[in-house]
Amino acid sequence: MKTLEGQFLVAMPGMEDERFAESVILLVGHGDEGAMGLVVNQELANLTFADILDELDLGDPDAVIRLPDRIRDRSVLRGGPVEKSRGFVLHSADYHSGNTYKVTEEIGLTATLDVLKAMAFGPAPKASLFALGCCGWSPGQLEREIAENGWLTVPFDSALLFDVPVEQRYEKALEDPPHHARNAEFRRRARVRACLSPWER
Repeated sequence: MKTLEGQFLVAMPGMEDERFAESVILLVGHGDEGAMGLVVNQELANLTFADILDELDLGDPDAVIRLPDRIRDRSVLRGGPVEKSRGFVLHSADYHSGNTYKVTEEIGLTATLDVLKAMAFGPAPKASLFALGCCGWSPGQLEREIAENGWLTVPFDSALLFDVPVEQRYEKALEDPPHHARNAEFRRRARVRACLSPWER
């Protein structure tokens, strides 16, 4: 099996599951036993990183209050509908702990409190994002969904993951040059669907 680990999944216009409409997912695991990913373009409303620190009692409350706004106010992503209360951090490879899973040469995945403390109080990874929940597929399920044109696959791009604003990641994912032809068709189908009345879809 050719693994798609480390690649992005971009939801096609015909995505029937509204939870994944216009979603961009980074696959952090893919093999014979199934697949796992994190949605990286959906923010949780009214929840910030400071709220997470307070809820988990990570650090002195006064220290949390004194954190710079860029840390306190950073967004928390909706990683997926599975294990919605569990946190996951995708981060640059400069950070590594005994619990870090290497996704690619450029990024790792850590799901322990130590990485949250590092993000808040240092030494922090150069780039990171925090998500609650994840996505999971049983063996063969993701392959079937891709074959049925449910997903477009896009090569990993660290800029898309860490630099592009969350709300722009879906459109940006479609601009990947190696997939220009497929993405042009993707956008054409999206425009067609947008013009259809609800009872014609």
